[in-house]
Amino acid sequence: MIIAHCALSLVTVASLALQAVPPQPTAKQQDLDRRMGWFREARFGMFIHWGLYAIPGGQWKGAEVSGAGEWILQTGRIAPLDYMPLQAQFNPVEFDGDEWVRIAKMAGQKYIVITTKHHDGFALWDSRVSSFDVTATPFKRDILKELADACARGGIQLCFYHSIMDWTHGDYLPKRECDARNPEDADFDRYVGYMKEQLKELLSGRYGKIGILWFDGEWESTWTHERGLDLAKYVRSLDPDIIINNRVDKGRNGMAGLNGEGEWAGDYGTPEQEIPATGIAGSDWETCMTMNDTWGWKQSDTNWKSAETMIQMLCDIASKGGNFLLNVGPQPDGRIPAASIERLARIGTWMETNGEAIYGTAASPFTAPPFGRCTQKRLAEGRTRLYLHVFEWPISADGATNSLVIPALKNEIVAVRMLGATSFVSSATRLGDGWSISIPVIAPDSVSSVIAVDVVGIPATGEPKVSPH
Repeated sequence: MIIAHCALSLVTVASLALQAVPPQPTAKQQDLDRRMGWFREARFGMFIHWGLYAIPGGQWKGAEVSGAGEWILQTGRIAPLDYMPLQAQFNPVEFDGDEWVRIAKMAGQKYIVITTKHHDGFALWDSRVSSFDVTATPFKRDILKELADACARGGIQLCFYHSIMDWTHGDYLPKRECDARNPEDADFDRYVGYMKEQLKELLSGRYGKIGILWFDGEWESTWTHERGLDLAKYVRSLDPDIIINNRVDKGRNGMAGLNGEGEWAGDYGTPEQEIPATGIAGSDWETCMTMNDTWGWKQSDTNWKSAETMIQMLCDIASKGGNFLLNVGPQPDGRIPAASIERLARIGTWMETNGEAIYGTAASPFTAPPFGRCTQKRLAEGRTRLYLHVFEWPISADGATNSLVIPALKNEIVAVRMLGATSFVSSATRLGDGWSISIPVIAPDSVSSVIAVDVVGIPATGEPKVSPH
């Protein structure tokens, strides 16, 4: 039950509900909205970086190699012909696609993006155009097929990462400094044809309906805007429904995720290892991030983020209209590291109670709420539900009562509910140009407690709004 005082007049409420109607979307926007629908609903996914680089795990010939585990060929200045024999050692006997899916679902993640081929060129599927693949290892099994089947059984959307850059392919240019092969023997156009053939294999239907083709490695000079447009067009010809990230083209502004200049191929921006301060206005986007410092497994990398930090990151990203793609780097035997599983389990516990405040939500109407973050959903009958993610729980003055102030909210509040504290009955009282909401003395969750607040109309705060996408 909600007790509301000093309600706004019916005329004011009606005016709030009839605020500026957005223009009708173009056919291009309608197509994008159709394809992005599941992505905007999901909000939280698992990134998986796995390949031959997990075998050395950051060491080469007994010595530690600086830099990320999956970049060991580059940072360790290893000749491709010395690296490729790792294929004969790849035998992840503990790999279990159903277990990977179970861990993702436990965390509340709705999709998986796995490296089909990283920069080292090794393919995790049975490729007809390359013998540098998983079926030519002692393991022999098609990793992607087993994971695809597990995702289908578990209700997880499978997506594919695919590197444009390829350090070991004879036709890729430019060559690494440690590559003794003659670059004059290479034909980059021939490499692009090879890449397209591999993409055709991945989108053939053998692995089910793929949600995203997540490109990477586009920054070298041999990859051009024109090639990006051509590749995006080619992929769309294979599957008109697939989502393509902006790294298919030259549309990335470093780690910030999206180049705001010019027209680029791709459907959304990809900030890496950072969260945009105010989101990316007018665009869909997804922050990809490691749990520690490396994407691929590295034995010495124990610099783990806490689950509590990552929960607040998830809230922050959703409050700005983005998705969170959180990485795991499986070990050489195929197991996801225990430290990752422990953190995902804690995130999953929070999501069990508060997932509705993440899934299918849009960005906050508030610029910077003092209590933490906010997400929102449109409801029937012209109402909106605000989810207040309270990071800093107010301290009770008397130990018996407590309240949270929502500044600058003009709409009438018609319902308040505490997620995770079903026995507590909240009330709301008009306080100046905002509201005061009664809350428990003790926070339901020490990291991020969520309060669902239903208001009449579209939230009006008197502040600049963050783009809902």
